[in-house]
Amino acid sequence: MKLFYAPGACSLAAHIVMNELEFKYELERVNLREKSPEFLKVQPKGVVPALLLDDGDVLTEDAVILQMLADQKPEKNLFPRFGGRDRYHAMEMMHYIATEIHKGFGPLFKAERMFENKEARETFVNSTKDLLSSKFSYLCDVLKKKKFLLGDDYSIADAYLFTILNWSNMMSVDLTPYPELMKFMETVRSRPAVQATLKAEGLLK
Repeated sequence: MKLFYAPGACSLAAHIVMNELEFKYELERVNLREKSPEFLKVQPKGVVPALLLDDGDVLTEDAVILQMLADQKPEKNLFPRFGGRDRYHAMEMMHYIATEIHKGFGPLFKAERMFENKEARETFVNSTKDLLSSKFSYLCDVLKKKKFLLGDDYSIADAYLFTILNWSNMMSVDLTPYPELMKFMETVRSRPAVQATLKAEGLLK
């Protein structure tokens, strides 16, 4: 397998999970500002992650890649197995992260390009952060009852949420009003596979 990634991008989640599951894989770093024709041939959408499988097939989209990886090694218990309702609740959380948290951060990356006027840009950014605030409060309620998003055991959902919330400092999103999220980030960050992945991507000295 080969993972196409950009340091610190949402592809970090797949990179973490591949290390958690001890897959053998290759990495190819992508310059998202100057996308090569070779990369666009593999991933016409022009974004990471893209996972090139051994048979030549390509998977994209975080939630899909993470579930596929977990399903390849069910004995590692990073995602509920087929047949139980808990799997659907886990999928529900994955979709929530993808549509509400991941996409919720998106406007913050675009604000500089969207607004030349500083006041208009700041209004837009603050409005985006306010929308994220309610999502963070919901996640705190979830984490008040559990160590991780799906219960007492770590899962791909935790790797995904960690990856997105890891953008908080860069985007000046303050997590200190959300102690459950702060504790969650610290817990996930301390995992050996997460530490190794952050170092591999140059995000940790």
